[in-house]
Amino acid sequence: MGWLRALKDTARAAVTVERRRLEPLVALRAAAGLALVIGAGLALLGPGAAASSAFGAFMAAIATFQQSWRPRPVLALASGLTLAVSTFLGYLVGSADLGLFLPMLALWAFGAGLLWAAGPTAGMIASGNVAIMLVTVTLPTSVPQAAGHAAMIAAGGVVQALLIVLFPVRRWGAQRDALADALAAEADYARRLRHDPVCAFDPAPLMKARDAAAVTVRQARRRPAELHGARGLAERIRPVLASLADPAVGAPAEGPGRDRVRALLDAAGTVLDAAAHAIRHGDPVRLPGPALEVLKAPDPPEVLRGAPLRAARRLAALLEDVLETAEPGTGRTADPGEARLRPTVPALVPLVLKAVRAELRPDSPVLRHAVRVTGAACAGYLIGQALPFGHGYWAPMTSVMVMRPDFTQTWSRAVARFAGTLVGVGAATGVVQLFHPGTYLSGLLAVVSAGLMYALMRTGYAVTQVFVSAYVVFLLGMGGVGWDQTVPDRIALTLVGGVLAMLAYAVYPAWETPRLRTRLADWLAADGRYAAAVLGPYADPAGARREEVREALLAARDARIAWQEALARAEGEPVRHRGLSRAAADGAGEAVAGFGRGAMLLEAHLPDRAHDPVPGAAELAEALRGATAAGARAVRERRVPQWEQVRALLDGGNRLPESGVVRQAAERLLDSLDEVAQALRP
Repeated sequence: MGWLRALKDTARAAVTVERRRLEPLVALRAAAGLALVIGAGLALLGPGAAASSAFGAFMAAIATFQQSWRPRPVLALASGLTLAVSTFLGYLVGSADLGLFLPMLALWAFGAGLLWAAGPTAGMIASGNVAIMLVTVTLPTSVPQAAGHAAMIAAGGVVQALLIVLFPVRRWGAQRDALADALAAEADYARRLRHDPVCAFDPAPLMKARDAAAVTVRQARRRPAELHGARGLAERIRPVLASLADPAVGAPAEGPGRDRVRALLDAAGTVLDAAAHAIRHGDPVRLPGPALEVLKAPDPPEVLRGAPLRAARRLAALLEDVLETAEPGTGRTADPGEARLRPTVPALVPLVLKAVRAELRPDSPVLRHAVRVTGAACAGYLIGQALPFGHGYWAPMTSVMVMRPDFTQTWSRAVARFAGTLVGVGAATGVVQLFHPGTYLSGLLAVVSAGLMYALMRTGYAVTQVFVSAYVVFLLGMGGVGWDQTVPDRIALTLVGGVLAMLAYAVYPAWETPRLRTRLADWLAADGRYAAAVLGPYADPAGARREEVREALLAARDARIAWQEALARAEGEPVRHRGLSRAAADGAGEAVAGFGRGAMLLEAHLPDRAHDPVPGAAELAEALRGATAAGARAVRERRVPQWEQVRALLDGGNRLPESGVVRQAAERLLDSLDEVAQALRP
């Protein structure tokens, strides 16, 4: 993709308004917290203190809207307290010597960029610290006053946290949605299998539900019973659905057996949808009678037998467990020792430091992002001070807030911020010029603007910036700053900051396109380890460690999601394919996904511990592990991988039975590997 097309695509994405489910009550609560803080500040301490506390409450509320499973009050407190510390330290350094503020800004910006290694929520909070520090350090005039401003900012975060505790909206709502989405995705998968027995399934909803299931010790004691257990059942249902539908190991492609499987898959979709609805809304499970009749109907031997019959019975048992678990008030809540525990905030510090240290290497996208943010922030600060506009902090603040570790988000956010600023400032300026609102009315208009921003935050960055810009205009007007002193300056400096962010990525990029081969190789090797782990219980049913299969599956899923995210980012980059064209990437990705699916079919029929070992399974496991590791090296080195070791085992050098689930799955695994090689062939 060339630069012109990349710019057009990012600009189009920047101004796109998405239709998302809104959360008006959550937005109203956040706006109410902001109103309380501004009102108390105006009544007790004056406009300056009210503006400081408003910044804390505003950013603390934004932090609670991020995609994080940590308790929302913790996010609000973390945002408010870190903002207070950053503001106070910034004032101490900046008031002592203006020349010292630039090194501190560079240090804070570099640290904020590195914190993206800990996740987008940490990165967003850290970026907000840098941006607000640039604004609030200009407000106080003495050290005691700076301490007061910092205390008011922290108080804004505390107020938002208290409101979340006192007025919870839809308790466990995010966790309910994640689990319900996973069950609904499997329901859709079951229905698609009726028409396409080998259709693909994206494990992202299951991975998201797994992340949501990690809780603190306190949360583990209070978690509703219906949120415990259903995810594990969903994980076990997916391979059963696939094995039942696949003609290679399931029912025949046509005939009474296939009709029975289609009916079972349709009933499974109905049951999973009913369970998803019950979990999402906390309502009793309402299941149509025909679905239960299909699941409980006996399977005559002439319809299903062998592996398909075992899969059908296992599916019925698992679905019955799902219904029982999804019923509100039933089941049991896990003890904290049995739950997946999320580390506490103090315990999170060494983990974050470890993640940051892992990114301190020249080819790290996070490190490059930190360098870009530092350069853009410092350059913006110097340019803003040199220009005659005043309020020069708008330029570096814009750069910090729009920059992200990948190209598409950075450029699209820069365009969206300028467009949103232009509209928001224009509308707010018109209101100010027509009605000349006083201090309290300006504060009310600021709260309304912030509330609309909270409500529409999910619809797009450009929409968000419209109301953020209006909020800042009204907030500054509340403090007595005239619109004519800030609006033209802010528009010009916002453009400067956005251009600096774009130039920083163009000058020092971290393209994902050249790393596609590495991502693909990692996924291939991870799937090979997963297939080898699945074959372990076949080789030694009594002594196999079943948890190894689960660990290998999760690693393979992480590698797959990393590949998908890299491929999505590479689509918008103005970079040549450098050895891996889009067609090759699509073909190889589908083939590796097919390989993982073949291993999943084997997992659906894992033998009992009393089962006899399958001859040749151990040799096949080692061959797959070694071949995929060697193939991954070949992919990284731009060579076509070879699978002769696996082919030799299946062509006569292996003791595998001539029929059965293992033989059929092994042949499909080899076919998928051949498709990988074919897709990568020049």
